Amino acid sequence: MIKVGIIGGIGPESTLDYYKSIITAYRKITGDENYPKILINSINMTEMLSYVSDENYDQLINLLLNSVRELKDGGADFAVIASNTPHIVFEKIEKQTPIPLISIVDETAKKASFLQLKNVLLIGTAFTMKSSFYTDGFRNYNIPIQIPSSEEQEIIHGIIFPDLEEGIVRPEKKIQMLELCNNIIMNKKCDGIVLGCTELPLMLTAEDFAVSVLNTTQIHIDSIVRKFVRDYKRGVS
Repeated sequence: MIKVGIIGGIGPESTLDYYKSIITAYRKITGDENYPKILINSINMTEMLSYVSDENYDQLINLLLNSVRELKDGGADFAVIASNTPHIVFEKIEKQTPIPLISIVDETAKKASFLQLKNVLLIGTAFTMKSSFYTDGFRNYNIPIQIPSSEEQEIIHGIIFPDLEEGIVRPEKKIQMLELCNNIIMNKKCDGIVLGCTELPLMLTAEDFAVSVLNTTQIHIDSIVRKFVRDYKRGVS
């Protein structure tokens, strides 16, 4: 059986979601009593965010590459970064990684293309919204990305940090987030929204919006499970 390596801890709540959801989905699809092999390398989120905030991308790349190498040394056959923000440097890491990586951005763009979305709103950390990696990734599928204004980005980031990042959902903050997002969706005529932070699904669900919701956490998890299932089917064929 193949083994996935997860760079986790960024943040802890979504790392738990990856771990539990991969196991649950794998066992449900295969009907097998066995469990998938998962290796988690939990890194220091404070250190990682300091590199992003300072735009010290060389240090960020070194941190993530060392994490991937440690996962490989632990027997991982492929790896994922269980967070959107570090994908700022994904392309540079991918060129140097010792094992294959699955990109949360590319998997989300594929899903948007499959759903035939034409114009989507991106929300996430300020780092993710200010960067171009989602815009660039979706451009490969000819799908425009709408970015909140600087003031709106500040509000969204303030809702994510520190409470949501620590798994705390405040009802008044959810109301504020929904009002903000729905206003943008209406004004920009969006037909989808990207939950571009792996903690956002703790607060927002598909039932909260009248447009398609791209839960990047679940999309990423689904791509991991598909890889496990393909390997499982080869083993039983």
